[in-house]
Amino acid sequence: MTSMIRRLSRTKPTEEIVAEGGHGEGGELRRTMTLWQLTLFSVGATLGTGIFVILGQAVPKAGPAVVVAFLLAAVTALFSALSYAELAGTIPVAGSSYSYAYATLGELVAWVCGWCLMLEYAVSVAAVAVGWGEYLNSFLGDLFGWTLPAALTNSPGQQGGVINLTAILIVVLATWLLLRGASESAGANAVFVLIKIVVLVFFCVVAFTAFEAGNLTPFAPLGVAGITAAASQVFFSYIGFDAASTAGEEAKNPKRDLPLAIMLSLGVVTLVYVLVALAAVGAMPWQEFDPESTEAGLSLIAKQASGATWPGLVISFGAAIAIASVVLTVLYGQTRILFAMSRDGLIPKVFAKVSARRQVPVANTLIVAAFVSVLAGFIPLGQLAEATSIGTLFAFAIVNLGVLVLRRTRPDLPRSFRTPLFPLTPILGVIFCIVVMAGLAGVTWLAFGIWMAVGLLAYFLYGYRHSRLNRSDR
Repeated sequence: MTSMIRRLSRTKPTEEIVAEGGHGEGGELRRTMTLWQLTLFSVGATLGTGIFVILGQAVPKAGPAVVVAFLLAAVTALFSALSYAELAGTIPVAGSSYSYAYATLGELVAWVCGWCLMLEYAVSVAAVAVGWGEYLNSFLGDLFGWTLPAALTNSPGQQGGVINLTAILIVVLATWLLLRGASESAGANAVFVLIKIVVLVFFCVVAFTAFEAGNLTPFAPLGVAGITAAASQVFFSYIGFDAASTAGEEAKNPKRDLPLAIMLSLGVVTLVYVLVALAAVGAMPWQEFDPESTEAGLSLIAKQASGATWPGLVISFGAAIAIASVVLTVLYGQTRILFAMSRDGLIPKVFAKVSARRQVPVANTLIVAAFVSVLAGFIPLGQLAEATSIGTLFAFAIVNLGVLVLRRTRPDLPRSFRTPLFPLTPILGVIFCIVVMAGLAGVTWLAFGIWMAVGLLAYFLYGYRHSRLNRSDR
């Protein structure tokens, strides 16, 4: 029993993790990604459809002070972002928080972290892909006056749904880009991200033409409680800033660029969110925001502010592009985390095989794409999609703990970035993660508990017995 506990808690030396970087079964990853591309990867994974619809749900909670709620959520995310930046610069490998946990808290915690990331990435990207048909139809309806049938845009169990072909289509498109190579994927993502930023700036310009200062008073009609409630809701719009850390083995200068990319992406996203929120509540009285409305809030505001329908068409196009960008970057992150777990022996070797020609994990990418396509095309995700929030927050908490542990156990390690105000910053990061997790619904916790039980079973049936680290210790 003592031997088993020791193996479960054994950490993998950081030098060994870094030395293995890039090497998989049959090949290695190629370092091609620049700071610019890494930053846009994180922006692409973060700046999704949430901002296009979340205002309608958050404004009724906080009123015009929703702007403060976005800033408060950004500060909450900042504590974890600083910890990610330190570990990404110290351990620049593909596994992100999984690898950081392996180096600091041991194999079992690393497995749990990796399993949480599987939930976050695979299910969340399927949930995002499911919504692509809705925005595509909105765009087609405004432009041509016709839409795709519900049988092809809804999953079975939804109204008229047979197969969500549009969701499968966007996953296939993202997979095709990923198989072309990391540099090509990063280039396509850069175009997607710039388009959706331009669309959001366009919204701000249109909304500010109808801006009325009177709409901002009273600024916080529901008080501090309303602001914090809205901040908890919009916090999930910041999830994704860690995407650059999954590219640790394909970055040209990872020790310098990964911390910068994480911090820059959080800054860009925060600026965009605050400007969009300010423009929205200035253009339309906060009492008119309907949390039950299914129409995209920004599209409605743009139409009202301009008195024309074409701005709504532009917003719908931006939302469709936003989904494409998220699907691409999150699929990429999922494959790289599985690559790192496979290299450690915790999952089958096929996930670590790298194409000699493209220098990407082809089999890994195809397996993930097939799994996500089935989820998105045929299975109503429901509450399981919300459980991704817990998985993400758990991974954030692990990274904050990892900074605390590694500073104590390996103070000698060269660090290209150090979290300021240590140890206060990572401690606050852990606390904020726990507070936000505690506010999630009971059914979400139930889905997460079932997922974790399945993960522990998989670990002890396969991962524990095949672990490279544990086999070398026998």
